[in-house]
Amino acid sequence: MSILIISGIEGIRNCAEVFSKQLGMKVDVADGRRTALAVLRHKEFSAVVVDETLAECDPAAADAIWERSGLAIPLQINFAVSGAARIIREIRAALQRREREQTVALKAASASIEMDLKNTVSGLLLHSQLALTQSGVPDAVAEKLRMVVDLAGTLREQLSAPAPIVRAAGTSLTNR
Repeated sequence: MSILIISGIEGIRNCAEVFSKQLGMKVDVADGRRTALAVLRHKEFSAVVVDETLAECDPAAADAIWERSGLAIPLQINFAVSGAARIIREIRAALQRREREQTVALKAASASIEMDLKNTVSGLLLHSQLALTQSGVPDAVAEKLRMVVDLAGTLREQLSAPAPIVRAAGTSLTNR
């Protein structure tokens, strides 16, 4: 991903090059609202940084930019009084915050899906076992129900097993 900086100040492209090197990301520059909105229609960004003076002079334009920025982190910075080092720190901090928030959201979604799966498998297992206890179940149907019970039991064990920890080298360990 990359960063979009929206500012009309002179020398912003030079600053963008410094930001790009320091952050290790591509940095695009838009000199105004129209250019920014056109760029946002065609590309996703990790962060959208709007010069505070532009936002204060044209709040409607800033609102339109924020609306179209998608999942990008919105930042409003006064380029006239902030040095490059401070801007880099603010962008880096915002990106780290976003990464932490995404990790928490992914863990919550994963836990929710896992719980739903476990509940569904438990229900499937229970109802299959109950169906097997009924009298008059044809042998062919009973055999299929036993297969469902076995499959559901295996799936339940897999869902209850500790999740593997994926290491950077691509190998995994069992999380105990």
